[in-house]
Amino acid sequence: MYNDIYVEDFYKIIEKDSAKYYADYLQITEKIKKDFKDNNGKIMNNLYQGYFYSKKEFDNYSKIAKTLMNITKKVINNYIENEEYRKLFEFPEKLEELILHDPGYDIAVPICRYDMFYDDEDDFMFLEFNTDGTAAMNEDKIIGKNLINSKAMKEFNKKHNAKTIDLFTPWVKKSTEIYENKYNEKPNIAIVDFLELATTADFKIFKDYYNDAGYNCEICDIRDLTYENGHLMYKDYRIDLIYRRFVAMEFMKHYDELTSFIKAYLDNAFMMLGSFRTHIMHEKKTFKVLHDEMTFEILNDEEIEFIKNHIPFTAMLNSKVAEKIKQHKDEYIIKPVDGYMSSGVAPGKKYEQEEWNKIVDEALNEEYIYQKFYNSKPLRFVEFDESGKAELENYGAVIGLYIFKEEFEGLYVRIGKQSVIGGFQSTYFIAPNMYID
Repeated sequence: MYNDIYVEDFYKIIEKDSAKYYADYLQITEKIKKDFKDNNGKIMNNLYQGYFYSKKEFDNYSKIAKTLMNITKKVINNYIENEEYRKLFEFPEKLEELILHDPGYDIAVPICRYDMFYDDEDDFMFLEFNTDGTAAMNEDKIIGKNLINSKAMKEFNKKHNAKTIDLFTPWVKKSTEIYENKYNEKPNIAIVDFLELATTADFKIFKDYYNDAGYNCEICDIRDLTYENGHLMYKDYRIDLIYRRFVAMEFMKHYDELTSFIKAYLDNAFMMLGSFRTHIMHEKKTFKVLHDEMTFEILNDEEIEFIKNHIPFTAMLNSKVAEKIKQHKDEYIIKPVDGYMSSGVAPGKKYEQEEWNKIVDEALNEEYIYQKFYNSKPLRFVEFDESGKAELENYGAVIGLYIFKEEFEGLYVRIGKQSVIGGFQSTYFIAPNMYID
């Protein structure tokens, strides 16, 4: 695999004095737990090793991101312009109205994370588009800043130049650029969500970064905002720019409570990054639409091949196909159309037959898609056993591409020995960016 040379070098360092590095691992893990608690974030699991990748992989991730953004722009623009194409998505009328509203800038998806299985530059498969409420930057930051300072990494960097990736500064810079390029003034910023559902650990770090860059910034529950005299307000704080972290489908559940916010949005009283248009790609049904002939009509040959090779076959789950999916459970994965944060996602390989049959039957009562399951090659990571002995073990990995203002910035990597799709938090680990320049 592409990172094996780095893993071998890292493992050889630890193998020379396993007891020393095991003690360092335990100490660092306690420090990581404390940092998560101090940040009021969920404590995520970590190994002693990050995700190694070189400039070659960075450039390939950038190339993949560029192709994805070109497809994204064409799909969203066609949705806006083509009423017949809109029908493929079957969005509620009220949501469609919000999507069609011009947000005041021409970047289709200002911030996103597109998740994939990745084996090499030609062999990869996407499994989820996170374009609403893109999250988890704090997990990479907290684990990464600790692992990069481990005793083993200090030794490793005598030969290699590994570094972590800052996922906060680029978004602060690019989000404010979008606003200032239009209005030529510094905005008052609000990070907005339904706070009981929010990843507030991310928010607090972003707020600090905005403040350090010279911007006012508040963390707000959307239900606390008012529309007064042409301005969106949080108490006595005027909001010019919203960094949106709420998911569109959660917004629609509270639609009737949010009439003032909706009026302010339609009146362009503030700028929101991203707009409701990002939900077009966030919707699980979009994977099905991407394979539709109406989509192929707006793409070039390279983009069509990209979809055929890297977007899994996707269709709506119904009673006609349920038996096939039950009988060939290891070949399929099912996902709720409006789910997020892997909620409701179920890969057949993860379950015994009887339990899988029950899951499929229950899913028939809601709106689900099914997809062909992709078997990716495992990556190797250093793992300590309970005695402190280091071994190289195989882990499955989901590689998330963070894309800000249509440019690749860095990764979110979730690994596990069990399924890392729809898995419980306790079964997977975060492997932070370790970029080797």
